[in-house]
Amino acid sequence: MNLFSNLEPPEKRAPDKNAPLADRMRPQRLEDYAGQKHLLAPGKPLRVSIEKDQLRSLILWGPPGTGKTTLARIIAQMTRSDFIPFSAVLAGIKEIKAVMSEAERTRHYGRRTILFVDEIHRFNKAQQDAFLPYVETGTIVLVGATTENPSFEVNAALLSRSKVFVLAPLGTDAILAILRRALDDPDRGLAREPLDVDDEALALIGRLASGDARAALNMLELAVKAAPVGTGGRRVDRPWLERALQRRMLRYDKTGEEHYNLISALHKSMRNSDPDAAVYWLARMLEAGEDPLYVARRLVRFASEDVGNADPQALTVAVAAKDAAHFIGMPEGNTALAQAAIYLATAPKSNAVCTAYAQAADDAQKLVADPVPLHLRNAPTKLMKELDYGKGYRYAHDEEGGIASGMECLPPAHAGRTFYEPTDRGLEAEIRKKLDELRKKR
Repeated sequence: MNLFSNLEPPEKRAPDKNAPLADRMRPQRLEDYAGQKHLLAPGKPLRVSIEKDQLRSLILWGPPGTGKTTLARIIAQMTRSDFIPFSAVLAGIKEIKAVMSEAERTRHYGRRTILFVDEIHRFNKAQQDAFLPYVETGTIVLVGATTENPSFEVNAALLSRSKVFVLAPLGTDAILAILRRALDDPDRGLAREPLDVDDEALALIGRLASGDARAALNMLELAVKAAPVGTGGRRVDRPWLERALQRRMLRYDKTGEEHYNLISALHKSMRNSDPDAAVYWLARMLEAGEDPLYVARRLVRFASEDVGNADPQALTVAVAAKDAAHFIGMPEGNTALAQAAIYLATAPKSNAVCTAYAQAADDAQKLVADPVPLHLRNAPTKLMKELDYGKGYRYAHDEEGGIASGMECLPPAHAGRTFYEPTDRGLEAEIRKKLDELRKKR
């Protein structure tokens, strides 16, 4: 008796008419699988290995709704293997050991086990390590699915024993094909009752889904169920769809890959002085539910890192935007953040401050930590004065031009070192001229 017989793929059971549309419409054959032609077109290595039943452990990495779980289930249908779906959300070491014991037992009878681990990035290091010996011996063929970058979320040892396949967001044509199939299917889809969904409504869903087939089918199902029943059945047109959906479902994970991709896009757009791109990426983050204070902190950092003294006012603007967003909250605070992002994008750019700090920090860590020169030390006590603390210090305000010429303020190992090199952009052009004068006087 198979311990996991209750976990066989849903495609081997009769479709549940009460299940969500997205689950009912999962393709059961490669021929019906939408998108991912770069992986599954005839002759592609992944397709060939599936068709020849020569599959090795692999990681499917891609955004939600791109077919990772569906592909794993199709693989189970097409290969002569036992298939065990496994959720990283619900399982621990105990469950892993039980699954491995069952896999070893079936291996003695000449059968392979395909272990599908959904959301494998949710397993910690110890849990992932538990798979290693069984992957190495061939006891299991591991198929992991993740929305997160495997380079960061999957152990290096496990990653080195698996092939990573990257699934792309589905194109609009693929999404529309999936939606039309759902509308035409009387057994698993929506064709059991009279229904009229116009092309404009379908096209809108295709755009709003952002390449996510599950989101597209969920939107269609929501709109159809909410549509009033007329004499000719239910009708869904674009105006009705817009009322039913009200708000677009943006793909976003505040702690995952998309989070870092979007903040990177915002940062690099501002750095390249593109205010239109900057405000777009900002809006993408905020409308998807990103913490506005996280965005504000990134703007403050950018003001020093990429604008710096080319426009010192940029830091004031960024901090003011942070205070405004915190004070009035969202959604009203979005314009303050947008104002700052646009200001930063159009400001003159300089990373001289950032570079100066990085070089000084590198020297501080790698070179001898010389003591502070005696003439720069305070001498609040008699003993400290007797030890020459403060001896030789010259008060700059009493010196001609406000500079104590010849008084070195760096320790001996760094004497004469230059860290800050202003650019010729924005205010730093003036700072550069002034600094050249100051350095000559010192």
